[in-house]
Amino acid sequence: MSKLVRFVLPLVACMAFSGWAQSDYKNLPDDKKLPDYKTVQLQQFPTLQPFTLASLDQTKPTYIKFWASWCQPCMEQMPHFEKLYQDYGDKVNFVAVNININEKRQEISKVQQRFKLSMPIYLDQQGQLALALGLVGTPYSVLLNQKGEKLYSSHESDAALDGFISRLAQGQQLPAETVTSDMTAAAQQKLLANYQTGEQLVFFTATWCDWYLAESRPEMAKQCKDAQAGLNQLAALLPQKNWSGVVNHLWTDDKALAEFNALYQMKVPFQIDSYGVLFQHFNVRSIPVLLKIKDGKKVAEISDFSNPQQIAKQLQ
Repeated sequence: MSKLVRFVLPLVACMAFSGWAQSDYKNLPDDKKLPDYKTVQLQQFPTLQPFTLASLDQTKPTYIKFWASWCQPCMEQMPHFEKLYQDYGDKVNFVAVNININEKRQEISKVQQRFKLSMPIYLDQQGQLALALGLVGTPYSVLLNQKGEKLYSSHESDAALDGFISRLAQGQQLPAETVTSDMTAAAQQKLLANYQTGEQLVFFTATWCDWYLAESRPEMAKQCKDAQAGLNQLAALLPQKNWSGVVNHLWTDDKALAEFNALYQMKVPFQIDSYGVLFQHFNVRSIPVLLKIKDGKKVAEISDFSNPQQIAKQLQ
């Protein structure tokens, strides 16, 4: 699969986890469950005032669009997004959500000005809304019916999306979707359990940050490339440490990870952060970054990889 196709047509990963019945999820304490999308705290742009979807007019359906300023297809869809808002903004709640990964406030402002966006914009500061609604790549549109149920999601901005929004705006009661690929809370906790004891060095990055950001964010792309190219050397300086790597799940599949490992000849084992659980849990909003984790807690964070010897001393 080419890099372009892999980006424009993101793979929607599906995972099945056995051994956990629906009743098990209901019996979990509240702090072990996935976040309720209505109560996730966002920040309004540019004031950074707190906001939740629960504060919207609950008698209206809702259109949520996840995007990033460096996402090329997102920019291509922005004129259509603004037109939809102009056509249906009085009958449908519109929520433009920036995913806040390798993002800059001034770049958001440029997008707002460039496309004359008039809808409200919010920041998903910790990625909790993305996790709750199953984000696998931007652009990503989610439609909720008047009951707040997820009825349609898509990476496209096309006639199908227009049709759903038009019907919702007319007051039609559309049913919730019956198929979901969301990660269960039980599976989420099982994944996080691997990081709750002992000391680990975990390198967070993305398979695409070195090449896809090369045009829109060249400095970020170079940092990714340099850090990834030097990771084996850094790990060799601390061979006694427990090393692992995590790549962001956005626009990434097993083939993309295999190509990434081959390109950089990685000696450190990597995994895809399915559904963004680890990025969200450890609040990773900028990559590449190296975290030192001890008994489930982040005790050190490295984002400057220019001096491996100094990093090794810091992580002793």
